[in-house]
Amino acid sequence: MSDLSKLKNVGKAALADFAVLGIASTAQLAACEPDDLYVKLCALTGQRHDPCVHDVFAATIHQARTGEALNWWTFTPARKERMKAGTFCKV
Repeated sequence: MSDLSKLKNVGKAALADFAVLGIASTAQLAACEPDDLYVKLCALTGQRHDPCVHDVFAATIHQARTGEALNWWTFTPARKERMKAGTFCKV
């Protein structure tokens, strides 16, 4: 079992997304940015994913970097503000 599966917001879907992205460890995840992962996932799968996937990426990266396990929806308001401002990832 991957150490990624021990992160708070990681279930089967997130593990599958990480596999598509080539991310196999928490250390590797810690070096990533949520925007980059979201855009890359959409490109690799040929589809726009629910923006909540970005929030999961943000939460898991935060935990990988800091050890603090926050719920993914903690990151939703900031993403929604960026969407409103037009500064969220262009997919």
